[in-house]
Amino acid sequence: MSVLTIRTFPDPVLRTPADAVGTGRRGLHRLVRDMFETLDDVGGVGLAAPQVGVGLRLFTFDVEGLRGYVIDPELRTHGELVTEPGEGCLSVPGLHYRPERSEEAVVTRVDAEGEPVEYRGRGLTARCFQHEVDHLDGMLFIDRLTGEDRRDSRRRLRDAAYGQ
Repeated sequence: MSVLTIRTFPDPVLRTPADAVGTGRRGLHRLVRDMFETLDDVGGVGLAAPQVGVGLRLFTFDVEGLRGYVIDPELRTHGELVTEPGEGCLSVPGLHYRPERSEEAVVTRVDAEGEPVEYRGRGLTARCFQHEVDHLDGMLFIDRLTGEDRRDSRRRLRDAAYGQ
């Protein structure tokens, strides 16, 4: 197993929609293991394949006692839009904001064996699922910001010292 390098803004892989994994793809078990090892190493709650330079629709998570992964996830959201808890991102280090997200989320699809999986979450878990699916669509959490938070994030990312 290996700890993978996390890609950070402005790496183009983070803005590129990921490809479907499909069935029978070789190396999936190893990729999932490596992504979990990376997630554990950095102490994150979720990690999408594009964040480690792999343009596939796959993410791992370990949040609020729920640990798993989903291949080619389908996301359904429910409930009110909330701004708590806030978010950060391993690929946009040092920035923390409170974009609106749905209070509840469900991700479904399959695991590496092609078996159906379903995970449900509220609060931080729901936020994690929505955040990771955004990565698979080439979006970052800062893209969901509005008003002063949006202006502040853009200003901070343009600063020559960001990422140094």
